[in-house]
Amino acid sequence: MRLRHADGSAVHVSYCTNVHPAEELPGVLAQLDTYATPVRERLGVDRLGLGLWLAAPVAAELAADPTARARLRHELTVRGLEVVTLNGFPYAAFQAPVVKGDVYHPDWATPQRLAYTLDLARVLADLLPDDAARGSVSTLPLAWRTPWDADRADAARRRLDELAAGLAVVERDTGRPVRVGFEPEPGCVVESTGQAATALAGVDSDRLGVCLDLAHLACAWEEPAAALARLRAAGLPVVKVQVSAAIEAADPAAHADELRRWVEPRFLHQTRSAGCAHAADPADPAYAADDLDAALDAGLPDAWRVHYHVPLHAPPEPPLGSTVAVLRAALAELLGGPVAGCDHLDVETYTWGVLPAARRPRTDAELAAGIAAELAFTRDELTALGLTAPAEVVHS
Repeated sequence: MRLRHADGSAVHVSYCTNVHPAEELPGVLAQLDTYATPVRERLGVDRLGLGLWLAAPVAAELAADPTARARLRHELTVRGLEVVTLNGFPYAAFQAPVVKGDVYHPDWATPQRLAYTLDLARVLADLLPDDAARGSVSTLPLAWRTPWDADRADAARRRLDELAAGLAVVERDTGRPVRVGFEPEPGCVVESTGQAATALAGVDSDRLGVCLDLAHLACAWEEPAAALARLRAAGLPVVKVQVSAAIEAADPAAHADELRRWVEPRFLHQTRSAGCAHAADPADPAYAADDLDAALDAGLPDAWRVHYHVPLHAPPEPPLGSTVAVLRAALAELLGGPVAGCDHLDVETYTWGVLPAARRPRTDAELAAGIAAELAFTRDELTALGLTAPAEVVHS
């Protein structure tokens, strides 16, 4: 789904397929018919963007086989689907019964993470629509914060240099530029935009930058205008935006029972109280917990934001809420001016399958309807900022 910014540039809007469990190529193809095509039809658009997630084994398979890449591109095209961005954060098994901290491995201190990301870049270069200016791949913010020492940091820095060199080779061989965005996330080596500015100082900013996840930004209690100014001052481009919202609890002590309904075993739900915005370390245990149940047990002070991606159009019932206000402020900063600040927007609510039972889709059709509703919400937010839908893309 494309919109047009005031400067005439295209803004690509997609949904991230890491909500689906397929990890082999036949399953990836099957999910196009089960979910993506119904979503496109519900939206009434001729072309729908996917933020494709490919587990490491299928990424390696595709990277090694030009015929398989051509087939995948064909299968996308005939269904009215396009891919300009890949989610390279989860390495594998992202919809396993228990994921938790496994999602941060392998990290950027390892050669496996480098190889996976370059495989994704090679695949994406051949999937890009002919008229796309570039592609993007999002990845984890170096590593989980422990264990992390100078040796691992040095190893990661070498990998980033190798990554930039590898991306240059992909562009030389294909003529298609692909950028990689490191995604600040609570609990990681890079949790905030300030930490991103420090950790990524001196990287090749033509090829490397930041993937700004708006739920993560909210959980760090960062103010969008200040966060984006910080990245601009550091010379780091926003390669990609993940359009997402987190849970917000104004009075968690009074509403612990409601919050406990959101505790679940698959994903980490890092929790940050308002005090972390002024803490020297945003993961300071006085204000932070690595999962929602731990936060409830610790009784963190003040208001909370919980890293639990909730449907954009359907926030939790009061007394809980969502961080959609942060999302709106960030989109306004990025896209509300005369020149687009980012052209890849990926709706990433991967938690549909672990929502409280009453809110969880019961069928594939219900999940497709929910994804379509999130994309419609995003389209409405962007059109309110002045973006327009080309007449040839949207049906009347």
